[in-house]
Amino acid sequence: MKIDLFITCLNDAMFPRTGEATARLLERLGHEVRFNERQTCCGQMHFNSGYQHDALRLVRHFVDTFRDADVVVAPSGSCVGMVRDLYPRAAEWAHDDALLAEVQALTPRVFELSEFLVHHQGLEDVGAYYPHRVTYHQTCHAMRVLRVGDAPLRLLQRVRGLNLVALPAVDQCCGFGGTFSVKNPETSTAMLADKVQHVMSTNAEACTAGDNSCLMHIGGGLSRLQSGTRTVHLAEILASTEHEVFA
Repeated sequence: MKIDLFITCLNDAMFPRTGEATARLLERLGHEVRFNERQTCCGQMHFNSGYQHDALRLVRHFVDTFRDADVVVAPSGSCVGMVRDLYPRAAEWAHDDALLAEVQALTPRVFELSEFLVHHQGLEDVGAYYPHRVTYHQTCHAMRVLRVGDAPLRLLQRVRGLNLVALPAVDQCCGFGGTFSVKNPETSTAMLADKVQHVMSTNAEACTAGDNSCLMHIGGGLSRLQSGTRTVHLAEILASTEHEVFA
Protein backbone atom coordinates (compact mmCIF):
# COMPACT_ATOMS: atom_id res chain seq x y z
CA MET A 1 0.00 0.00 0.00
CA LYS A 2 1.15 3.56 -0.73
CA ILE A 3 0.95 5.56 2.47
CA ASP A 4 1.37 9.32 2.81
CA LEU A 5 2.95 10.21 6.14
CA PHE A 6 1.45 13.24 7.88
CA ILE A 7 4.20 13.99 10.37
CA THR A 8 2.48 16.94 12.17
CA CYS A 9 4.24 20.20 12.94
CA LEU A 10 5.07 19.30 16.57
CA ASN A 11 6.82 16.09 15.56
CA ASP A 12 8.60 17.78 12.67
CA ALA A 13 9.93 20.57 14.87
CA MET A 14 10.62 18.77 18.15
CA PHE A 15 10.33 14.99 17.77
CA PRO A 16 11.62 14.03 14.31
CA ARG A 17 12.63 10.61 15.63
CA THR A 18 8.95 9.72 15.87
CA GLY A 19 8.45 10.42 12.18
CA GLU A 20 11.49 8.36 11.30
CA ALA A 21 10.21 5.49 13.44
CA THR A 22 6.77 5.64 11.83
CA ALA A 23 8.24 5.51 8.35
CA ARG A 24 10.62 2.67 9.25
CA LEU A 25 7.80 0.65 10.85
CA LEU A 26 5.47 1.01 7.88
CA GLU A 27 8.24 0.19 5.43
CA ARG A 28 9.16 -2.90 7.45
CA LEU A 29 5.56 -4.02 7.08
CA GLY A 30 5.89 -3.78 3.30
CA HIS A 31 4.32 -0.41 2.57
CA GLU A 32 5.63 2.38 0.38
CA VAL A 33 5.86 5.51 2.51
CA ARG A 34 5.78 8.94 0.92
CA PHE A 35 6.41 12.31 2.56
CA ASN A 36 4.83 15.29 0.87
CA GLU A 37 6.99 18.29 1.72
CA ARG A 38 4.07 20.67 1.11
CA GLN A 39 2.39 19.59 4.35
CA THR A 40 2.09 22.07 7.21
CA CYS A 41 0.12 22.38 10.46
CA CYS A 42 -3.37 20.86 10.57
CA GLY A 43 -4.74 24.08 12.09
CA GLN A 44 -5.98 22.63 15.36
CA MET A 45 -4.39 25.28 17.59
CA HIS A 46 -5.86 28.07 15.46
CA PHE A 47 -9.35 26.58 15.25
CA ASN A 48 -9.59 25.78 18.96
CA SER A 49 -8.35 29.25 19.90
CA GLY A 50 -10.97 31.12 17.90
CA TYR A 51 -8.90 31.88 14.80
CA GLN A 52 -11.20 30.09 12.38
CA HIS A 53 -10.21 32.17 9.37
CA ASP A 54 -6.55 31.27 9.83
CA ALA A 55 -7.43 27.62 10.44
CA LEU A 56 -9.51 27.51 7.28
CA ARG A 57 -6.48 28.29 5.12
CA LEU A 58 -4.69 25.33 6.69
CA VAL A 59 -7.72 23.07 6.19
CA ARG A 60 -7.77 23.93 2.50
CA HIS A 61 -4.02 23.41 2.25
CA PHE A 62 -4.22 19.98 3.92
CA VAL A 63 -6.98 18.89 1.54
CA ASP A 64 -5.02 20.14 -1.45
CA THR A 65 -1.83 18.41 -0.23
CA PHE A 66 -3.37 14.98 0.44
CA ARG A 67 -6.26 14.97 -2.04
CA ASP A 68 -4.72 12.21 -4.18
CA ALA A 69 -3.35 10.07 -1.32
CA ASP A 70 -4.51 6.48 -1.04
CA VAL A 71 -4.07 6.54 2.74
CA VAL A 72 -2.73 9.17 5.15
CA VAL A 73 -1.22 7.96 8.44
CA ALA A 74 -0.09 10.18 11.32
CA PRO A 75 1.60 9.38 14.64
CA SER A 76 -0.84 11.70 16.42
CA GLY A 77 -4.39 11.10 17.58
CA SER A 78 -4.77 14.81 18.27
CA CYS A 79 -4.08 15.98 14.73
CA VAL A 80 -6.04 13.15 13.11
CA GLY A 81 -8.90 14.04 15.46
CA MET A 82 -8.75 17.60 14.13
CA VAL A 83 -8.92 16.38 10.54
CA ARG A 84 -11.72 13.89 11.00
CA ASP A 85 -13.83 15.70 13.58
CA LEU A 86 -13.28 19.42 13.07
CA TYR A 87 -12.50 19.77 9.36
CA PRO A 88 -16.16 19.10 8.44
CA ARG A 89 -17.22 21.68 11.03
CA ALA A 90 -14.74 24.19 9.65
CA ALA A 91 -16.10 23.75 6.13
CA GLU A 92 -19.66 24.09 7.39
CA TRP A 93 -18.71 27.20 9.38
CA ALA A 94 -17.31 28.71 6.17
CA HIS A 95 -20.48 27.73 4.23
CA ASP A 96 -18.17 26.16 1.66
CA ASP A 97 -20.02 23.19 0.17
CA ALA A 98 -17.19 22.35 -2.23
CA LEU A 99 -14.66 22.18 0.60
CA LEU A 100 -17.05 20.11 2.70
CA ALA A 101 -17.41 17.59 -0.11
CA GLU A 102 -13.62 17.33 -0.47
CA VAL A 103 -13.18 16.95 3.28
CA GLN A 104 -15.80 14.22 3.44
CA ALA A 105 -14.06 12.38 0.60
CA LEU A 106 -10.63 12.61 2.24
CA THR A 107 -11.23 12.07 5.96
CA PRO A 108 -12.13 8.33 5.75
CA ARG A 109 -8.59 7.80 4.42
CA VAL A 110 -6.83 9.58 7.30
CA PHE A 111 -5.73 7.37 10.20
CA GLU A 112 -3.88 7.52 13.49
CA LEU A 113 -1.04 4.99 13.48
CA SER A 114 -2.40 2.41 15.94
CA GLU A 115 -5.90 2.37 14.45
CA PHE A 116 -4.43 1.96 10.98
CA LEU A 117 -2.37 -1.04 12.05
CA VAL A 118 -5.03 -2.80 14.14
CA HIS A 119 -8.39 -1.77 12.70
CA HIS A 120 -7.47 -1.20 9.05
CA GLN A 121 -4.67 -3.73 8.55
CA GLY A 122 -5.70 -6.32 11.13
CA LEU A 123 -2.22 -6.41 12.68
CA GLU A 124 -1.14 -6.74 16.30
CA ASP A 125 2.33 -8.28 16.09
CA VAL A 126 4.51 -5.93 14.05
CA GLY A 127 7.79 -7.66 14.83
CA ALA A 128 8.87 -5.24 17.55
CA TYR A 129 11.31 -5.96 20.39
CA TYR A 130 11.58 -3.64 23.40
CA PRO A 131 12.81 -5.26 26.64
CA HIS A 132 11.58 -2.68 29.13
CA ARG A 133 8.87 -2.09 31.74
CA VAL A 134 6.34 0.24 30.10
CA THR A 135 3.07 1.92 31.04
CA TYR A 136 0.61 3.37 28.53
CA HIS A 137 -1.13 6.76 28.76
CA GLN A 138 -4.40 6.88 26.85
CA THR A 139 -4.66 10.29 25.17
CA CYS A 140 -7.97 12.13 25.12
CA HIS A 141 -8.26 12.56 21.36
CA ALA A 142 -7.45 8.91 20.67
CA MET A 143 -9.92 7.73 23.28
CA ARG A 144 -12.78 10.22 23.00
CA VAL A 145 -12.62 11.54 19.42
CA LEU A 146 -11.12 8.76 17.32
CA ARG A 147 -12.25 5.95 19.64
CA VAL A 148 -9.24 3.79 18.85
CA GLY A 149 -10.18 1.64 21.84
CA ASP A 150 -7.54 -0.85 22.91
CA ALA A 151 -5.61 -0.79 19.63
CA PRO A 152 -2.42 0.65 21.19
CA LEU A 153 -2.56 -1.87 24.04
CA ARG A 154 -3.03 -4.77 21.65
CA LEU A 155 0.09 -3.67 19.79
CA LEU A 156 2.11 -3.25 22.98
CA GLN A 157 1.03 -6.64 24.30
CA ARG A 158 2.62 -8.29 21.27
CA VAL A 159 5.97 -6.53 21.57
CA ARG A 160 8.58 -9.13 22.52
CA GLY A 161 10.40 -8.45 25.78
CA LEU A 162 8.04 -5.65 26.84
CA ASN A 163 6.54 -5.77 30.34
CA LEU A 164 3.29 -3.77 30.09
CA VAL A 165 2.08 -2.30 33.38
CA ALA A 166 -1.44 -0.86 33.73
CA LEU A 167 -1.59 2.86 34.47
CA PRO A 168 -4.00 3.84 37.27
CA ALA A 169 -6.76 6.27 36.23
CA VAL A 170 -5.75 5.74 32.62
CA ASP A 171 -8.84 7.59 31.35
CA GLN A 172 -7.87 10.85 33.06
CA CYS A 173 -6.44 13.72 30.99
CA CYS A 174 -2.80 14.65 31.56
CA GLY A 175 -3.72 18.35 31.63
CA PHE A 176 -1.97 19.47 28.45
CA GLY A 177 -4.82 20.17 26.04
CA GLY A 178 -2.74 22.38 23.76
CA THR A 179 -3.39 26.02 24.61
CA PHE A 180 -5.39 24.89 27.66
CA SER A 181 -2.11 24.44 29.54
CA VAL A 182 -1.16 28.04 28.71
CA LYS A 183 -4.53 29.63 29.45
CA ASN A 184 -5.20 27.57 32.58
CA PRO A 185 -1.75 26.78 33.99
CA GLU A 186 -2.85 26.10 37.58
CA THR A 187 -5.48 23.57 36.54
CA SER A 188 -3.16 22.01 33.99
CA THR A 189 -0.38 21.65 36.55
CA ALA A 190 -2.71 20.04 39.08
CA MET A 191 -3.88 17.50 36.48
CA LEU A 192 -0.28 16.84 35.50
CA ALA A 193 0.69 16.22 39.14
CA ASP A 194 -1.96 13.50 39.39
CA LYS A 195 -0.86 11.91 36.11
CA VAL A 196 2.82 11.92 37.08
CA GLN A 197 2.08 10.28 40.42
CA HIS A 198 0.11 7.56 38.67
CA VAL A 199 2.97 6.98 36.21
CA MET A 200 5.55 6.82 38.99
CA SER A 201 3.43 4.34 40.95
CA THR A 202 3.91 1.79 38.16
CA ASN A 203 7.72 1.80 38.51
CA ALA A 204 7.84 1.83 34.71
CA GLU A 205 11.04 2.60 32.87
CA ALA A 206 9.04 4.34 30.15
CA CYS A 207 5.63 5.94 29.68
CA THR A 208 4.29 5.70 26.14
CA ALA A 209 1.38 7.23 24.24
CA GLY A 210 0.31 8.03 20.70
CA ASP A 211 0.76 11.79 21.02
CA ASN A 212 4.02 13.59 21.67
CA SER A 213 2.12 16.65 22.89
CA CYS A 214 0.90 14.70 25.91
CA LEU A 215 4.27 12.99 26.34
CA MET A 216 6.04 16.36 26.28
CA HIS A 217 3.78 17.54 29.11
CA ILE A 218 4.12 14.34 31.13
CA GLY A 219 7.83 14.12 30.44
CA GLY A 220 8.37 17.60 31.82
CA GLY A 221 6.68 16.63 35.07
CA LEU A 222 8.63 13.39 35.36
CA SER A 223 11.90 15.16 34.64
CA ARG A 224 11.36 17.85 37.25
CA LEU A 225 10.82 15.15 39.87
CA GLN A 226 13.91 13.27 38.66
CA SER A 227 11.73 10.17 38.47
CA GLY A 228 13.99 8.20 36.15
CA THR A 229 11.00 7.38 33.94
CA ARG A 230 11.31 8.53 30.34
CA THR A 231 8.61 9.16 27.75
CA VAL A 232 8.62 7.28 24.46
CA HIS A 233 6.20 7.56 21.56
CA LEU A 234 4.35 4.37 20.63
CA ALA A 235 5.81 4.46 17.11
CA GLU A 236 9.35 4.37 18.48
CA ILE A 237 8.60 1.22 20.50
CA LEU A 238 6.90 -0.49 17.57
CA ALA A 239 9.77 0.38 15.23
CA SER A 240 12.40 -1.05 17.59
CA THR A 241 13.86 -4.48 16.94
CA GLU A 242 16.82 -6.53 18.21
CA HIS A 243 18.92 -4.87 15.52
CA GLU A 244 17.65 -1.28 15.64
CA VAL A 245 16.47 0.66 18.67
CA PHE A 246 14.47 3.86 18.22
CA ALA A 247 13.52 4.47 21.85
